Amino acid sequence: MSPSKRYLSPASEALTGDRKMAGLKRALVVILTLSILSIPAMGMSSGPGYENADGDPTVKYGCNCHNNGAASSRAVVMVTGVPVMYELGESYDMTIKVADSLTLSGGNGNTQGGFLMTSEGIGNFTWPDDQEIREAEGAPSDISHSDTDSDGIWQISWTAPTEDSGPVHFWVAGNSVNGDGAPGDEDWWNILTFTVNAPGTIESGDSGATLETRTVSVGDYDTLFLIEESEAQKEAERQEALSKRVFTQGNLFFWTSLTALLVGALVQREILERRYDDGPEYLAMELAYPQAIRRSLMSIASFWIAIRWASSETPIYFPPPAVVEEGTKITDLTDFLTGCAFLASALFAYGVYRTIIAARKDPEVKDRL
Repeated sequence: MSPSKRYLSPASEALTGDRKMAGLKRALVVILTLSILSIPAMGMSSGPGYENADGDPTVKYGCNCHNNGAASSRAVVMVTGVPVMYELGESYDMTIKVADSLTLSGGNGNTQGGFLMTSEGIGNFTWPDDQEIREAEGAPSDISHSDTDSDGIWQISWTAPTEDSGPVHFWVAGNSVNGDGAPGDEDWWNILTFTVNAPGTIESGDSGATLETRTVSVGDYDTLFLIEESEAQKEAERQEALSKRVFTQGNLFFWTSLTALLVGALVQREILERRYDDGPEYLAMELAYPQAIRRSLMSIASFWIAIRWASSETPIYFPPPAVVEEGTKITDLTDFLTGCAFLASALFAYGVYRTIIAARKDPEVKDRL
């Protein structure tokens, strides 16, 4: 008799298939969860953790996910308001800025940033409620961003310890990301380190500037000190310079043409008077002398003013800067007024010449009556 065979009913086969499918789904969920948890801490928009994927402090060694784990000078990390020396228990307001160097120079770069900052537990950090900042994960004495910031700027305060703790060393790890929600090669990070000296290490007599706050930064040199203008900025400046040149040249041509027309008219009158034996009306001597003296004095005064303005190093502005608010547009009228003074001096001198001609003219019958 042949061995008996066991057969599963259709219902049993369906139940076994459902169990396999459920096990497969659970395995996929576990794999997905592990994949998400394996993303390095700096890739989290809610702020980095204390250690990176290698187990080193993120704030000192950086992250492993962005830019293939390598620091980049494209990430500019800057802190302003840093004291050279701290006073016991004193609070110092600081501003943290993290940005893409390409964006700072006017290009199309990353626009979101994050940071992690530590003072190795010396002193303590505080911040306004409107700042997206929190205590760093795994390091309550450190701070980090709680969400990526669109302008990469955060306001904080650091309160120095109440006892002399020696020099305080700070580390700031900042990253500039493209905002796609995942770490990648187009996200940049950099680390800034600086030290605040202990109380009494710098005397106020050494230099007043050494006791003031300062700005410390790290990043691309061209971005920090030789920021290039974008094409739009260059074009705007070119158009502004062109408009100023056109305005200046237009004024020059206008006043030059007006002066030429005025001088030409006077020359033409002199030519026509000589041609037709005509001239100014007869002027009696008792009237000619006072008129000639007045015009001479006005000519000399105008010439002296013109020479004074031309030789002075102080420009003449209108309206005067002392009587207007700061930022009000003012115009330099030095050249214009100097030219007008020279022209007035020449016209008054020409008036003296006309007075002399009128006094030398023979009187007519109507002039004797």
